[in-house]
Amino acid sequence: MEFLVLDVGGSSIKYAVMNEKAEFFEKGKVPTPVDKIENFINSVGEIYDIYKHRVKGIAMSMPGRIDSDRGYLYTGGSLEYNTDKEIVALLQKRCPVPITVENDGKCAALAEVWLGSLKDCEDGIVVILGTGVGGGIIKDKKLHKGKNFIAGEFSFIFTNNAAFQSEYSHMWAGQAGVSGLCIPVAKIKNLPIEEVDGVKVFQYANTGDKDVLNILDDYCYRLVLQLFNLQYIYDPERIAIGGGISDQEVLIRYIKANIEKHFDKLDPNIGIKPEVTTCKFYNDSNLIGALYNYLIKYN
Repeated sequence: MEFLVLDVGGSSIKYAVMNEKAEFFEKGKVPTPVDKIENFINSVGEIYDIYKHRVKGIAMSMPGRIDSDRGYLYTGGSLEYNTDKEIVALLQKRCPVPITVENDGKCAALAEVWLGSLKDCEDGIVVILGTGVGGGIIKDKKLHKGKNFIAGEFSFIFTNNAAFQSEYSHMWAGQAGVSGLCIPVAKIKNLPIEEVDGVKVFQYANTGDKDVLNILDDYCYRLVLQLFNLQYIYDPERIAIGGGISDQEVLIRYIKANIEKHFDKLDPNIGIKPEVTTCKFYNDSNLIGALYNYLIKYN
């Protein structure tokens, strides 16, 4: 059996034809409409039209707070036109096949517990470092969604009392999102922030730039403090780090070094060290997790 799997992002809709073993047969992407839901539905429909004679259903990963059982988006993330929409029902008018939808961070967690770095875990956490900090929580090998479908929305963790002033910089998204690296690197290199992205930061880091490595060390120190908090709140077997920068070996090395640094300061009677690894699937994780969400529901 083959399925059409979509990963909807703010700039592009990535799509793939996959089978139930998560094997890829075709891949592509189209721009994400930014204006209105009618154009979004049409874009999905045009992709479906190409493959409608071979796919059994559509599995989707999307931003936003999502009731995946109902197929309803309470919020659409950066795609505000999707807010308060029965998205599955609307899409099925254009694409008359079974359709599932799940939050993108939660799809990444599903991918990892199905076939990835959490495959051997009953309980685990995925932390996605991107524009903000997304992710998902796995309990008894199942996705834990929470009463309001926000379990794993780590961006909104308050990091200090100033957060109650609603300052983005005092939430975890502002500190552990990629901007938490780009802004200080741009400042120390006297560059416009528009010229500094994750790729640029790690170009400096991988050539041994001491200033940037110090910034990276500080970033990882603050990141690790929250990983310890997650460990004590939930006590997972393993925490998998994903997102575009997670394939940088130097990032993971600095995370693990800061875990050791912090752990050494703890009372040995209460200290628990988080086990941290990288996500296995990187840019394909949302697609694989969306497919798994479909298979859970319909197979």
